[in-house]
Amino acid sequence: MARGYGLWHNLRMGYRFTQVEQMRVGNSPMIFEHGPKFGADGVEIDREMPSTTDSLVAEILGMFPMGTYLMTAAHDRQRAGMIVHSVQRCCDSPALLCVAARKGHAIDPLIRDSRSFAIGVVAADDKMIARRFRFDDTAVSTVIEPIDDDPFEAIPTRTLVTGSPMLTRCPIWFDCEVSRRIDLESNYELFVGRVLSVMRDGERIDIDQDDSSPDED
Repeated sequence: MARGYGLWHNLRMGYRFTQVEQMRVGNSPMIFEHGPKFGADGVEIDREMPSTTDSLVAEILGMFPMGTYLMTAAHDRQRAGMIVHSVQRCCDSPALLCVAARKGHAIDPLIRDSRSFAIGVVAADDKMIARRFRFDDTAVSTVIEPIDDDPFEAIPTRTLVTGSPMLTRCPIWFDCEVSRRIDLESNYELFVGRVLSVMRDGERIDIDQDDSSPDED
């Protein structure tokens, strides 16, 4: 088994992206999250008893684990990034991630043209990234109306396989090629990415694509 795939397996089994407690029942981990609950748009959900059906549904959906991640992409000397809150593991072999992202962001055409993106885990105490890359301040498309200020300016970055910018201050990055892009007929869309490489604490580990393919009889 390739080292990169082994890391991918270890990350999904043990690494805490959010502040959670894990309890094992047999071989299956059960995750209980403490602290505030967030909706798909990252807005905190009130823990008080909901008074309407919509708020009840929002409260129940808020039970799913969410975190703070930075999604980035680059193409033709342009780069963009946005905060996302819903990132899930789809599959181990091959290693696939699913990201729910709001539509209309400058990153959209860059992902479309490059067929790639990167996902970084934002540390809980890193307020600068959450402030600089929040949706409202970075949503204008750089293709339609160029933005003078590069949000990555003065922040140390590096790239792995796809060329998507990765802030070195994030502890973990996943470098992905787009496998599927799904329009949800809402203000969100889904990106399924095949993980090509991982960076953990500055160390690059490429995933052997042969070893990450499904086993065949």
